[in-house]
Amino acid sequence: MRDETIASFLTRLAARSAAPGGGATAALHAAQAAALLAMVARYSDGPRHDGEVVGRVRAAADGLADEALDLAEADEAAFEKVAIAYRLPRDTPEQRAARSEAIAEALAGAARPPADLMAAAVRLAGLAEDLLSAANRNVISDIAAAAAAISAAAVTARVNIEANLGGIKDQALAAELTQIAGLADSVTDRADRLVAAVREEISR
Repeated sequence: MRDETIASFLTRLAARSAAPGGGATAALHAAQAAALLAMVARYSDGPRHDGEVVGRVRAAADGLADEALDLAEADEAAFEKVAIAYRLPRDTPEQRAARSEAIAEALAGAARPPADLMAAAVRLAGLAEDLLSAANRNVISDIAAAAAAISAAAVTARVNIEANLGGIKDQALAAELTQIAGLADSVTDRADRLVAAVREEISR
């Protein structure tokens, strides 16, 4: 996916196949948000800006962009395992039991990338908040664009976690994932406040 053209990815996304899907696109939302924040930080390197904040945000955003791409690939691989599990034979009671166990295991694995993505979205929201006051005012609209992408990543991550919960047999894991999914509301609220703050700033 890293070396794929945008056109090629969109063609695969539009195809009738289990992956890539919403999970991969959510991770790409996060990657784009991270790249936007890194770009704003690089435009905010002058003496009028807080060098400590800008440098920290730039380094963290670069790292999160790379991490998000890893999550996009992990999501695609996880859903391929789910598809394989659903194709297992179920002609005998033994096969049905093995298939059920394989599906539960694959769904638990498929919930991990969006859970990790939620954590990344939380971190990205914090970086955007930190950067807003230190950023070059000529490019703060890109912080709003990043915030919108962060919100999209978090909302999609929540939906993808919830989509897998019903098939997960490990109750402790299901409870953990439910808690992680609940972080989406906080992320979207923070993103909305960032967009509002940017709009207010640029309207002056």
